[in-house]
Amino acid sequence: MTTLYGIRNCDTIKKARRWLEENGIDYGFHDFRKDGVDETLLRAWLKELDWQLLLNRRSTTWRQLPAAVREHIDQQSALKIMLQQPAIIKRPVLEHHRDLHVGFSNERYAAIFQPETST
Repeated sequence: MTTLYGIRNCDTIKKARRWLEENGIDYGFHDFRKDGVDETLLRAWLKELDWQLLLNRRSTTWRQLPAAVREHIDQQSALKIMLQQPAIIKRPVLEHHRDLHVGFSNERYAAIFQPETST
């Protein structure tokens, strides 16, 4: 099973979804705003991924955090912020065959799905 996590109206999510659909990849979509973020899932991600990779420091949500919070962020405080404000999670997060991939590019997705799409 392949699941794409993100926010429906995010431009990068739209690109990733378009790529998956154009390449005939069956996937489920989990919208952080509509479906929420489960703490158990997020903790499992943090066991596999560096928390700094998941934290989108370029986002408006990040810039709106108080400077004191941004300056003293660590894994535990990042987890709390991601649960409270899922828009701060870097998008998309793609779960494919239990592997996690963060971010999108045509080349990267082609490499991830290459064995399945070639005949």
